[in-house]
Amino acid sequence: MSLGEVMALLMAGAALLALGIGFPVAFTLSGVALCFAVLGSLFGVFDLGLLGALPSRIFGIVTNQALIAVPLFVFMGVMLERSKVAEDLLEAMATLVASLRGGLALSVLAVGALLAASTGIVGATVATMGLISLPAMMKRGYEPGLAAGTVLAAGTLGQIIPPSIVLVLLGDQIATAYAEAQRSLGNLAPEPVSVGELFAGALVPGLLLVAMYAVYLLFVGHFMPSKVGKGPTVPNTVGICEPGNAAVGGAVRAIAMPGILIIAVLGSILAGVATPTEAASIGAVGAIFLAGAKLSRSGWVRRGVFGAGLALIALVPLTALVDTRLGRSPTDFLETAGSVLALMLTAFGIWGLGASLFRANVDGVLGAVCRRTMEITAMIFAILIGAGIFTLVFRGFGGDRWIQDILVAVPGGGAGAVLAVMVLIFVLGFFLDFVEILFVVVPLAAPVLLTHADPVWLGVMIALNLQTSFLTPPFGFALFYLRGVAPPSLKTADIYRGAMPFVIIQLLALSLLAVCPGLATWLPQVLLGYMPN
Repeated sequence: MSLGEVMALLMAGAALLALGIGFPVAFTLSGVALCFAVLGSLFGVFDLGLLGALPSRIFGIVTNQALIAVPLFVFMGVMLERSKVAEDLLEAMATLVASLRGGLALSVLAVGALLAASTGIVGATVATMGLISLPAMMKRGYEPGLAAGTVLAAGTLGQIIPPSIVLVLLGDQIATAYAEAQRSLGNLAPEPVSVGELFAGALVPGLLLVAMYAVYLLFVGHFMPSKVGKGPTVPNTVGICEPGNAAVGGAVRAIAMPGILIIAVLGSILAGVATPTEAASIGAVGAIFLAGAKLSRSGWVRRGVFGAGLALIALVPLTALVDTRLGRSPTDFLETAGSVLALMLTAFGIWGLGASLFRANVDGVLGAVCRRTMEITAMIFAILIGAGIFTLVFRGFGGDRWIQDILVAVPGGGAGAVLAVMVLIFVLGFFLDFVEILFVVVPLAAPVLLTHADPVWLGVMIALNLQTSFLTPPFGFALFYLRGVAPPSLKTADIYRGAMPFVIIQLLALSLLAVCPGLATWLPQVLLGYMPN
């Protein structure tokens, strides 16, 4: 091993140590890298001229079109959480199935899947469901570990079920790594890998994971009934009411509104009519409409806002049937009528959007959502920049060649290399956040793996593996989120113990995906014409 490779190894160790101590991720990655760059220059094993590439790297990050979806999806998720739309969804689902044995746990799981498909924000989902459903499950007599584990597992589905912030960030990393891998094989014009293909690839494995969770909960409810408490529903003390015709009608209405948003966002991506960034803008606007309808005091304003949202949706088929472009003179009555109708629908939609923003601003929701969105987005992009600096310096030391030599030497060829990286990601998940793993491991290891692995399949494998980092002690972030909102009667040991069965289920799903790559590549192939490698 050369001195440069030793320096690369020491730099990686120093970064992991600093992250484990608790230093901020972005500043740790960039600070450690720059310090070692200077140190390597003194020893003659690093060329400081490489740092001249930093401005172009940073500019490439902040102008990346795919990453524009990040703040939009964050805004959508935070808006649904702060306006209590997510809370209403949880209570509505619980109303429908809470009378079943173990039904409350299944309702929490179902709501977690719906919130994952409409927000993709793990922290907000875990906190919301922890506040609303955890007390209800405890009152019903659920075993504390099972109640905590169900909330944790359902809350982390936002990692794998699209649209997901993780999939957006991972898609950008996989696309870059795949292009690099293909160039190393002599293919100078490889087919690009899109975030939309990764979204489509993650949908079936995500739903499979939900099904496996549900089977486990049904098994517990049938064979270990003492863990799921008593049959009857508790009274309205936690906002979950007895089932009835009126309650069911209200529940269906509460579920229908986020359902429309999910179809609009995810459906537009899978149908190929919108990029993830465009779909994210649809989601952000849709979340504003849902918040406006939820927060409006007046019934006619609420109905008007909902109608305005439907008016904007109606514009999609209208513009597909009639040419309504501005500046173009209509050629017949149909085009004239279509243009007039489009203008009316647009005006109605703008009114609804303005009314929703006004109501959200008066209630203090809009400002809080914008601040939180700014905080999360700034954190993500700061880490992106820090990781870019770290990767550049690491490669300047020849660390990428060292990693390549290690992966090539792993027994089992390509499958063995993938297994080694999966094990590394899982182990790092005990100590590091998914963002840290994503921006450090993937850029260094993925180019080697993608010389023989399918990019969509590998991306979904990594995303599913990263999901376990939220549930694995001692530093699983979902464990911290739930501990922060859980009642004092729920012990931390119960939270850790409850998460373990769901971690095992995630590993089983990961193993199934490893032996059946078609689970990830079939839907992109059918919907988007993707050709698996």
